[in-house]
Amino acid sequence: MTKNTLTAWINAALMSMAATACAQSDPSAQAEDASPPAQATQTAQMPSTAPTAPTDTTSPSPTTAELPASPDGMAAPQTDAAVPSPPLPVAVDVSEAAGIARDSMLRAQILLDRAHFSPGEIDGSGGSNTRKAIAGFQRSKNLPDSGELDAATWAALDAGGAALVNYSLTEADVAGPFEPIPADMMEKSKLPALGYTSVEEALGEKFHASPTLLKKLNPDKDLSQAGTELVVPNVTDIAAPAKAAKVVVDKSDLTVSLTDAAGTVYAQYPASTGSKNDPLPIGDWKINGVARNPDFYYSPKLFWDANPAHAKAKIPAGPNNPVGTVWVDLSKEHYGIHGTPEPSRISKSQSHGCIRLTNWTANMLAKAVSPGTPALLQE
Repeated sequence: MTKNTLTAWINAALMSMAATACAQSDPSAQAEDASPPAQATQTAQMPSTAPTAPTDTTSPSPTTAELPASPDGMAAPQTDAAVPSPPLPVAVDVSEAAGIARDSMLRAQILLDRAHFSPGEIDGSGGSNTRKAIAGFQRSKNLPDSGELDAATWAALDAGGAALVNYSLTEADVAGPFEPIPADMMEKSKLPALGYTSVEEALGEKFHASPTLLKKLNPDKDLSQAGTELVVPNVTDIAAPAKAAKVVVDKSDLTVSLTDAAGTVYAQYPASTGSKNDPLPIGDWKINGVARNPDFYYSPKLFWDANPAHAKAKIPAGPNNPVGTVWVDLSKEHYGIHGTPEPSRISKSQSHGCIRLTNWTANMLAKAVSPGTPALLQE
């Protein structure tokens, strides 16, 4: 191992991620979004010898981070010489067979998601998140940003490929375990992991959709059996967005956008961004690093609405962890961009100062940033 590689690895493994107090500002929902990672790096597998977050912090510790290639058993990134994967088969759109009109809101939401202008949780109903996604997509195509699905917008969206496709449940989809998760943070800390509570929740996350929508698309289907064929949103093959020149968090319309070097927005996600008690920290910051599947170190003193009977606790990782499946650390101490256990509430509920996305959009954003990427948080 060269000196430079060793130095880079040490810096990555020891980077401290300050956690944030970012739970729901509604006291009854306070446990849904607490505070983040204590360490993160740039994006590969964290070695077992890496230091763990001290229990007196309030942040999650990452389980993955990208580290430089090493002869000592560490994960090596792909090189240009890597053999390319064979092309995926072209997806067959089954919208018509499923009784879904080509100009339906459901098709629009799926195609917006595929274009990296996320409507949040796909539900077939539309709403404020969908209107924001339509307007953002229109601006990216130099169309009038009406937020309405006019003919020119449909023409641009229809280039995005199939909307609904068939999918057969796998053994992994139905294996679980699916267990109920208590609301209380102290009770959560006693669990080994915060996984999905049902196969419906797991499939909703996989296909960026509300469980209710999936049931409507697949009436009377047995979701407990591998091999069951479903109709689902075509979102599992979406390519990662290009590396961002800047991340922009906009409080005025509750969005997080990725921009290129010319300042053009090429991806936009709905977000929850602070509250009256815990406002968004306006200013120019930078991305420190990314923690995937983080544990969460809960410190009630950071929450104005915390239960006074609570003590510090380590909350295990999982999609129902208070910060979801990914934490993108900001240079503003105690703040980050992260996932959520409640995708239906994104941009419809407040946070404790952090920027909250769905788990799938947080993971997309994490792929587009690197340590040092500028992050502008604006009114």
